[in-house]
Amino acid sequence: MPRTLNVCHLGKYYPPAPGGIETHVQTLARAQAQAGASVRVLCVNHANSAGRDVTWARYGATATVEDHDGPVRITRLGRSATVARLDICPDLPSAINDLFNHPVDILHLHTPNPTMVLAITRLRKVAPIVVTHHSDIIKQRVLRHLLAPFERMVYGRAARLIVTTDAYRDGSELLCRYRHKVVTLPMGLDLRALLQPSEKSLAVASEWKRRYPGPIWLSVGRSVYYKGLDTAIAALPHTPGTLIIIGRGPMEVALRTMATRLGVADRIIWRGYAEPDELVGAYLASTALWFPSSHRSEAYGLVQVEAMAAGCPVINTHILYSGVSWVSRDEESGLTIPIGDAAALARASRRIAEDPALRARLSAGARARAIAEFDDRLMAQRTLELYESTLRARPRLTEATLRDWVVEINRNESPPRLVPPAEAGS
Repeated sequence: MPRTLNVCHLGKYYPPAPGGIETHVQTLARAQAQAGASVRVLCVNHANSAGRDVTWARYGATATVEDHDGPVRITRLGRSATVARLDICPDLPSAINDLFNHPVDILHLHTPNPTMVLAITRLRKVAPIVVTHHSDIIKQRVLRHLLAPFERMVYGRAARLIVTTDAYRDGSELLCRYRHKVVTLPMGLDLRALLQPSEKSLAVASEWKRRYPGPIWLSVGRSVYYKGLDTAIAALPHTPGTLIIIGRGPMEVALRTMATRLGVADRIIWRGYAEPDELVGAYLASTALWFPSSHRSEAYGLVQVEAMAAGCPVINTHILYSGVSWVSRDEESGLTIPIGDAAALARASRRIAEDPALRARLSAGARARAIAEFDDRLMAQRTLELYESTLRARPRLTEATLRDWVVEINRNESPPRLVPPAEAGS
């Protein structure tokens, strides 16, 4: 690369905060830094002074902290409260002003992210904006409608919009509005710890197999509405073995109550947070990853990639206009079932558990697909090339672009853009 690119990622949170978007931002930032870019991340601090995760606490106050993840500089903004998933961060204006004092070449926004979307609408033209659209806002209807004008303003101003699969692009009303600037770039992971497990991970796998009655079914992710954990618990009475759930969230109490009502509470292990080596061991010990997500809020499912790289087949769902069933393909790296079908989940699980040859085939297919499609170095290369092309493609303002701009304003489909469409990112 002829020069060092200065990149600033605007995320929601950053690991050790759990979550797929959080994992992606960390993986991308690290890989870009390893490829030679200068990378910083601006996000919200998810942990209070005691180190406890207060992501889901309405009044969980946190402090602003400067941090480093290897070569990646991280500013974790303190928050005073959160309202309808909007984090109130008193230090955000000064952090945004810092972008003027330490200029960046690219601002890379990761959405949905109400806090950063609102911040960007107040931002003068600092650098081209690239947006990775991880998911539409699905369930929070009030938030979606309140945020929509600001989201359209930011997306209209952005130079490029990244979507992780073609399927999600085609099903998003917001992305279809700006289809001319949408590009598809799959997310990847650092697969090394999964492909070559540490001794600790291997020890965890052996311990789990010894301790928990098999087959072991694994769920990884927050206990939130779109993860379909109610389907998983409903399938357990018809499936042998143990379900291990790694992750916490606002639905955990209701799910525990459901498990007790169905008589399977003693067959579910709630692990909460898992250290990286322990998580790899969990994939190695499991017969399959249960991933029965139910809504398009689940746009991709990075934990599927983790499981696949470890040779753990995935049982996922076919969600219309979501990339979940593209990431792990039916009969190649796992099995795909209908949404909310506990009986189908039980059948698919028994099929894998009772047919060692099938599991071996799916395990090999999963590892091969992870290596071919989801390597973090390939992802970093693709995004850095996209940044460079964005910086090169700065069209001049012409009479035609001014005319297009006026037409768009007169349509009254969205607030006036901060810059004409052809000048986005200049």
